[in-house]
Amino acid sequence: MLVEVCANSLESARNAQKAGADRIELCSELGVGGITPSAGLIELVKKELSIPVHVLIRPRGGHFTYSDAEFEVMKADVLRCKELGVDGIVSGILMKDFSIDIERTKELLDLASPMHFTFHRAFDWVSEPLEAIKQLEGLGVQTILTSGGEPSAENGIKKLGAWQQETSLTIMAGGGVSPKNASKFKEIGLQAIHCSGTLFKNELNLEDKISMNSAKHLVENKVAVSSLDMLNSILQAVK
Repeated sequence: MLVEVCANSLESARNAQKAGADRIELCSELGVGGITPSAGLIELVKKELSIPVHVLIRPRGGHFTYSDAEFEVMKADVLRCKELGVDGIVSGILMKDFSIDIERTKELLDLASPMHFTFHRAFDWVSEPLEAIKQLEGLGVQTILTSGGEPSAENGIKKLGAWQQETSLTIMAGGGVSPKNASKFKEIGLQAIHCSGTLFKNELNLEDKISMNSAKHLVENKVAVSSLDMLNSILQAVK
């Protein structure tokens, strides 16, 4: 069974290879579901690892419907990954009605070729998953990363097994995969799982320190952007 490790750092990537993972998905900021890692991190990981490195193409947290400017960033990141010798791309784009954005997905696929293409867990928001599977199959996507539309892959395991029976694509179970449930996905006939194996280390005592986390930015149905009007007001106040 193929095991893909979601690695958020050089250390995580090293540990994935040492553990015997078949490949990694390199990303940053797992707390928002992952965003595209820096070019420096990609370059260092590619230099050190001998297993395939797939890279997440996601310019921000939140939902999966992107502006023209965000899509330009995604395309530029795909091309940079190609320059760095990345083995695969992981991405996903939806329309406002939560159907697959066919046109933009195809554009990313064309740019990424011949790299492997995984459509990520944006899939878990689609309204018609069986139709979406056929669409992605027709576009040439090789893998779908999904929890079966449920909060965890274990909760969605019946759908994952049923979907795999309907397609030649690889349905890769992801979302809460752990030592306790990993074998269940093999038992139902899936060929791939996705996990991070995360634990927290390097603890510091932050008593009396103000928080640098911003809960107001953890919004999935809206996108944070610098307001031109607000910036004008601030600049006018001090210039």
